[in-house]
Amino acid sequence: MQAAKQLYDYPKYWAECFGPAPFLPMSRAEMDLLGWDSCDVIIVTGDAYVDHPSFGMAIIGRLLEAQGFRVGIIAQPDWQSKDDFMKLGKPNLFFGVAAGNMDSMINRYTADRKIRSDDAYTPGGSAGKRPDRASMVYSQRCREAYKGVPIVLGGIEASLRRIAHYDYWQDKVRHSILMDSKADILLYGNAERAVVDIAQRLSAGEPIEAITDMRGTAFVRRDTPEGWFEIDSTRIDRPGKIDKIINPYVNTQDTQACAIEQEKGPVEDPNEAKVVQLLPSPKLTRDKTVIRLPSYEKVKSDPVLYAHANRVLHLETNPGNARAMVQRHGEQDVWFNPPPIPLTTEEMDYVFGLPYARVPHPEYKGEKIPAYDMIRFSVNIMRGCFGGCTFCSITEHEGRIIQNRSEDSIIREIEEIRDKVPGFTGVISDLGGPTANMYRIACKDPEIEKHCRKPSCVWPGICENLNTDHSSLIQLYRRARDLPGVKKILIASGLRYDLAVESPEYVKELVTHHVGGYLKIAPEHTEEGPLGKMMKPGIGSYDRFKQMFEKYTKEAGKEQYLIPYFIAAHPGTTDEDMMNLALWLKRNGFRADQVQAFYPSPMATATAMYHSKKNPLRKVTYKSDEVTIVKGERQRRLHKAFLRYHDPKNWPMLREALQAMGRADLIGPGKQQLIPATQPVGDGGYQSARRKNSTPVGSKKVGASGRIQTQHTGLPPRASDGSKPWDKREQAKAEAFAKNQQDKRKPKSGKGSKRPVAPR
Repeated sequence: MQAAKQLYDYPKYWAECFGPAPFLPMSRAEMDLLGWDSCDVIIVTGDAYVDHPSFGMAIIGRLLEAQGFRVGIIAQPDWQSKDDFMKLGKPNLFFGVAAGNMDSMINRYTADRKIRSDDAYTPGGSAGKRPDRASMVYSQRCREAYKGVPIVLGGIEASLRRIAHYDYWQDKVRHSILMDSKADILLYGNAERAVVDIAQRLSAGEPIEAITDMRGTAFVRRDTPEGWFEIDSTRIDRPGKIDKIINPYVNTQDTQACAIEQEKGPVEDPNEAKVVQLLPSPKLTRDKTVIRLPSYEKVKSDPVLYAHANRVLHLETNPGNARAMVQRHGEQDVWFNPPPIPLTTEEMDYVFGLPYARVPHPEYKGEKIPAYDMIRFSVNIMRGCFGGCTFCSITEHEGRIIQNRSEDSIIREIEEIRDKVPGFTGVISDLGGPTANMYRIACKDPEIEKHCRKPSCVWPGICENLNTDHSSLIQLYRRARDLPGVKKILIASGLRYDLAVESPEYVKELVTHHVGGYLKIAPEHTEEGPLGKMMKPGIGSYDRFKQMFEKYTKEAGKEQYLIPYFIAAHPGTTDEDMMNLALWLKRNGFRADQVQAFYPSPMATATAMYHSKKNPLRKVTYKSDEVTIVKGERQRRLHKAFLRYHDPKNWPMLREALQAMGRADLIGPGKQQLIPATQPVGDGGYQSARRKNSTPVGSKKVGASGRIQTQHTGLPPRASDGSKPWDKREQAKAEAFAKNQQDKRKPKSGKGSKRPVAPR
């Protein structure tokens, strides 16, 4: 992997003399107080401005400020006109546009395409403060406000929509967001390195259209430039019979050579799927090779080619070996440079050590911002994830190479929270990242890591080249909890339990000191069909972790519970899979208050499955097996109903489904049966009382990826509508119903006869 210029090695811009601002200004009045006549960069964001390193606009803004640039923030502007986009004046260098910490469509709509009633990134949690497809709308308003000012698109919405992508809300394939937004350049991934480079080059007078050599960027161009070699993506993984293929070893700029090659080239079986190995050649180098993906027009009309393009895209995500890619949109090409070089530990420390105020901007006058309340006492210790779960977008955005902060940097941030953040009570709510226990875990050999093209380091099993040593994380935990004024360090980030079981010492440390009653993990499902499409381990890994968790919990003399997450209606899931999951939940004493189905986020591999019915984890051909997809509203409701098997409102649907599946044996009062044969008398707005000595049950939360979370609370179950806690009146009502059902089942006339089961 090539070396990259360090973030702190650039010469400072002349405006460095102004020094850091208490907050990046959001108004002209603030600019006047700082002595600024203009901003060099203006960041437009769909989130409220919180000056905290968990918020993208704060990281990018403070980083550019540290380079000497004057940075203003326009947060959640009124997008109905250009007025709000002009309130800080014309930026000298560029507008930086982002939808916020979430894709704006996922932020606004549920998995059932219903409008959400709140927005965690808005003061007061109010909904409706950002438009649909915010990156596009903001870019258009910036262009209207100041024509000629470069627009740099970034953030997770831009990252996941950089290529022609399936849009769940319109149920169609859309253009690259770069085409729809008319932005000048798109930065994907965590873009610190790219945004600093762009600011430096623009300030030196370089035009934005000339910046085409920067990693982690996408831009529009007419044709492949001189000196580049094109490889048709179908030579990497042939989907079947398509258009005539250009030989990848011929310089496409040399028309004579290309004609000769076509003349003498062998005839190939168009249905044969094969992988082409790029052999060393004086003419063909990785730095001057570009893979041509099927055009927007082709992937829009052909789901198989869409799945093929998704597969090739994911094969080109390792910064050590990824090649540039290009995709035609009409008369223009969208060009994607290889992914950015990951930040070093020193650079990560630099980014997280910038002078963040760590609180929302004073403009909000102390109004609650739910997302900030959730993370204000948490510390991000790393980035990236090598899990590769197909429904998740972390790998596509942050990459699979873990980027770590130093132990000293993390400790300094904890001390800063302790000393400066209002309301700190001595509890750090989380010490983690995308995955809690991937800190300082990497490939044993940098050369192997550089050449690896696997989508996951832990599926179908843990790679033999992966170093699973948790000792650095254990040492960090011990040092953090020994800090004066720190009472408790909790771990709230998702835990990769199949990795944790490789280090019993880590599990013991975690369970003994860092679990606040509950620990969340994500088995996602119990059945091999859906698990294989998710790239998740079998349920046996969960069982092994559960045994260790319970062992160390008992040794510590504590009462603690695991909170497993599950996904309903994921590609590859059948009705039988959901039935078996429901049975597993019942056997293990879990109940969930609310559930959410799989949410097809842009560019995810599982989304490609959902759209194409093909599996991009394997070679994609027109003849390859189709993936089971749950699309219809009724079937999605059924899959969610299986996860709420205990709710009487779901019993009629489940009875009908079980009978249709030939599993009427699961209908009845027995412990091994899933649901009762009869409905409760009355409105059914309660759950039957739990049996004695059963595992404590409780509520759940919904994760961003569409999971359900079942939770042990040690309390009786909540009312089935989830609206109020269980009370004595509800308890009495449930007990009366249970007694009534028991009386109905008693033998009559002393002859041992049983009351007949109600008709189906």
